[in-house]
Amino acid sequence: MHRKTLLTSIAALGSAILAGCAVGPNQSAPAPLTTARDYRSPADLAKPGPFTLGESVARDWWSLFPSPELDRVIRQALAGNPGLAAANASLGAARAELAVARGAQSPDLNASAGPSVNRLNLASFGFSGGPFPNNPQFDLYSVGATAAYPLDVFGGLKRGVESAAANTEAQHHQLDAAWLTLTGQVATQAAAIAALRAELATVEQIIADDRQNLELVRKAEAAGGEPRSAGVSASSQLAADETLAPPIRRQLDMARHALAVLVGKAPSDWSAPDFELSSFPLPQHLPVAMPSELVHQRPDILAAEARYRAATSDVGVATARLYPSLTLSAQITQGALKPENVFNYKSTAYALAGGAGASLFDGGRLKAGVRAARSRREQALDLYQQTVLGAFGQVADLMQAIVHDQEMLAAQSRAQTHAQESVRLARLAYGAGATGLFPVLDASRQLNTSRLGLVRAEAQLRFDAIGLFVATGRGSAKGA
Repeated sequence: MHRKTLLTSIAALGSAILAGCAVGPNQSAPAPLTTARDYRSPADLAKPGPFTLGESVARDWWSLFPSPELDRVIRQALAGNPGLAAANASLGAARAELAVARGAQSPDLNASAGPSVNRLNLASFGFSGGPFPNNPQFDLYSVGATAAYPLDVFGGLKRGVESAAANTEAQHHQLDAAWLTLTGQVATQAAAIAALRAELATVEQIIADDRQNLELVRKAEAAGGEPRSAGVSASSQLAADETLAPPIRRQLDMARHALAVLVGKAPSDWSAPDFELSSFPLPQHLPVAMPSELVHQRPDILAAEARYRAATSDVGVATARLYPSLTLSAQITQGALKPENVFNYKSTAYALAGGAGASLFDGGRLKAGVRAARSRREQALDLYQQTVLGAFGQVADLMQAIVHDQEMLAAQSRAQTHAQESVRLARLAYGAGATGLFPVLDASRQLNTSRLGLVRAEAQLRFDAIGLFVATGRGSAKGA
C-alpha cells in the first residue's frame, strides 16, 4: 500500500464516521417568553408617549442627536477605550479556542528523521554463538511519519466544536454589548457636561440677580423705605445661592474627567468639548423595537442565548465520554543501514493500527459530569429568561420615565412662566409704592427655583432618552 493511499483511506474513514450521529441534545433557540406588542402595563398605556413602536434604533443611534462634537468624541472613545479593546481581545481568544476545537477533529501528523546507533542483545532472543556476534552494533538512518485520527463515533468532538462556536458567538455579542454600553456612557457624560454647564450658568445668573436685589434693598434702606431686616434677608438669600455653584463645578469637573477616561486619555492629556443642551435636541418620535424584535437584536440577550446553546452542546460532550474512544493510526518509516538507501522502496515499512479505550470504573465521575452539564444547561436557560425579562423591564421603565419627564418639563416650564410674571408684577407694585421688597424677594426665589428645575428636567429627559436608545440598540463592533 502506498503512503498516499494509506493516508487517504484514513481520512475517508474518519470523515464517514464524523458524518454519523452525535449523542446529546441538538442546539435550539429558547422558546419566546411573551408575544406582547408593548413593554408597558395596560395602566401605563393610558399615556402613550412619544414612541414609534416597531422602528429599530440605528446602529449609530447617537446620530439622533445632530451633534458633530458628540459624534467625534464617541468615535474617539471607540478607537481608544481600553475596556473595549479588552473585550475585542477576549473575542480573539474565543476564536482561537474554536480553532483548537476544530483542529481536534483533524488527523495528527508527526514527522521524524535522524541517525541512531543500535546495539542488539541477541542472547535475549535465544541466539548464542553461530555466525552472529553476541552483541552486534550498527548505525540506522530513518525518515518516517505518523498519523493518528480520532474516530468521533459518538460525536463528542463535534459537540465540542458546536460549544466553542456558540461561546465565540456569545463573546462577539459581549463585544457588541460593550460597544453599546461605551457609546451610551460617552453620550451620558456629554449630556451631563451640557446639563451642568446650563445649571452653572443658571446659578450664576441667579447670583447676579441676588446681588441686584441686595443693591436695591440697600438703596431702599438708605432712603429709609425699608427696615434693616430686608437687607439681612437679601444678604442671606445671596449667601444661600452662592453655595449652589461649588457642588455644580465639582460635578462638572468629574464629568469632564470621566469622559476623558472613556475616550482612553488621562484628564491631563485631553479636554472635553463644552457641550450645550441645545446639542441634544430630541426627535419628535423615539424609535422603539417590538419586544419580539428586541430578543433578536439586543446584544446581552443574544449572548445569553448563545451561552445556552453552548451549554446544550456541552451535554453532548459529557455524554460522549461515557462511550469508548476510538483512534486509527498509521506509521510509515524509511530505514536503512546506509544513508543512500534510505529512500529505496525496499527500505519502506509501515504499520496500521486501531485502538479503543473505555472506562471500566470511574466511581460515577462520568455520569456525574453528564448531570452537571445538564444542570448548567438549565441554569443557562434560566439566565437567558432572566436577561430577557430584565431587558423588557428596563425598556418599560425608561419609556415611562420619558413620559413623566415630559410631564415634569411641561410643569417646570409653566412654573417658570408664572414665576416670571410674579416677579414682574411684584416689581411693578414695588415701583408704584404699593408693597415692600419682601414680595419681590420671594417672587425672585420662586423664579430661581423654577429656572433650576427647568434645566434639570431638560437634562433628565435627555438622560432617559439616551438610556432608551442604548437599551433597544444593537451594537456594531467589528471584532478582532
